[in-house]
Amino acid sequence: MKNDNAKQQYRINEQIRAREVRVVGDGIESAVMPLQKAISLARSMEQDLVEISPTAVPPVCRIIDYSKYLYQQKRKQKEMKARQVKISVKEIRFGPQTDEHDYDFKLKHAKEFLEAGNKVKAYVFFRGRSIIFKEQGEVLLLRFANDLEDVGKVEQMPSLLGKRMIMFLAPKKMPAAAKKTAVAADDAPVKKNQSTLKPEQKVRKEYTGPKVEGENFDD
Repeated sequence: MKNDNAKQQYRINEQIRAREVRVVGDGIESAVMPLQKAISLARSMEQDLVEISPTAVPPVCRIIDYSKYLYQQKRKQKEMKARQVKISVKEIRFGPQTDEHDYDFKLKHAKEFLEAGNKVKAYVFFRGRSIIFKEQGEVLLLRFANDLEDVGKVEQMPSLLGKRMIMFLAPKKMPAAAKKTAVAADDAPVKKNQSTLKPEQKVRKEYTGPKVEGENFDD
């Protein structure tokens, strides 16, 4: 088969330079033979001779459908990306004496963030002498984590850092949108000829670590 891929990973067919090669493949008994004979054998099977171990003596070549192999490798990479979720960190800010109405408002938003697959950074900010209420701030954060236990899990327990007592929550489940993308990648058809392949569905960007997007709900 002709190869029009400029970014080829291996030498195939006439690109192989050795005079003789060791041929392997599915249903093929390993044998050393002249290069031209190996190429003819591959073509008789409507496949390619691919040099997979050029430093061996003689070089090892596998008989496969190279276009299909490249497509399958690309498909696997897309499936891996489809299973990865872009995670952001959303901030929820409390005062040490937050009232019930404000607490419920922030609890609602935190639940939405976690259900969307984001992490939540919840913290109590102590102004001036309000630091004396640090125990009260810790109780507030632990209550917050308990009220969100159905959708989130504590990733970092409350800890005091300067004038802030901080706690991190992570989502318990993968968001539905990411699951649909992963399923779509699994169901993508495999075609032998790359030129007739249907385009793969777009996948999410690869996860690069927590990204703070700075959504605060101030008192």
